[in-house]
Amino acid sequence: MVLFGSSLFLVYALPATGPASAAGLKWPRRAVAWSAGILVAASLVGMLVQTAILAGSISEGLKPESIGAVVTTMALGPSSLVRAGVALAAFLLLAFGRSGRALWLGSAGLGAVACASFAWMGHGAATPGLPGLVHVVADIVHLLAAGLWIGALAMFLRLLRSGSASREELDRAIHRALEGFSGIGSVIVAALVLTGLVNSWFLVGPSRLSGLRTTPYGGLLLFKLLLFGVMLVHAAINRFRLTPALARALGASAERGGELAGLRRSLLIETAVALAVLLLVAWLGVLAPISAI
Repeated sequence: MVLFGSSLFLVYALPATGPASAAGLKWPRRAVAWSAGILVAASLVGMLVQTAILAGSISEGLKPESIGAVVTTMALGPSSLVRAGVALAAFLLLAFGRSGRALWLGSAGLGAVACASFAWMGHGAATPGLPGLVHVVADIVHLLAAGLWIGALAMFLRLLRSGSASREELDRAIHRALEGFSGIGSVIVAALVLTGLVNSWFLVGPSRLSGLRTTPYGGLLLFKLLLFGVMLVHAAINRFRLTPALARALGASAERGGELAGLRRSLLIETAVALAVLLLVAWLGVLAPISAI
């Protein structure tokens, strides 16, 4: 999600040139490259760990025949290998590619493939027929929307502690990025809500709503929705209170320490809640959905 969302953020949110651009700041390339490198390792290690769990032991899981069975007979194997492959391609692109818009669009495209690959490891891939296609597409859109949001949060937090550009110019770039993300953020929220409803239709079902209160899956899903609401509240605070406050301070050439500190606190909370949501999603992915009980 960082590989995808942060790469696109550097295209639509930061200036194309100057000290506050991605090239002028220097660190964005390293940060996104790190995300790609970690993703390569995590994808391969994750596949091996899950193979060991399925095989019953680490020694059995590391045998070529066990790995081969996962790669050839389960969606887990190909999905993990695709994710590792595109992450490696992104790492090499970021390490050796020429700086510019094409570099970030290329890494964003590879990150999008990495995000989408998770859809083939989830419940959507197990839904048969045309409904299964609808479910998988909804999963992919959900993943990409979440990636845009989380990638932007990572970049905002890093920008708020950056000292590579003049403070005045950097603060103005942060304000422009906040304003630019506000419109995209509305589309992200709409996509998450719509695809979440589609997924809930398949995983809960209109006739099984009582399971939200009586099953572990339902309890975790409700907790996830509560955390999503917390993220929305902080996003609204950023958009309607903290961003205008920063604009007023910039317009009056006043000290902006308080406004920036408030933004930093709000973004830290929003990011922590987003990580908790991802942990819940991982947990939900190994539970039987309500519709299957």
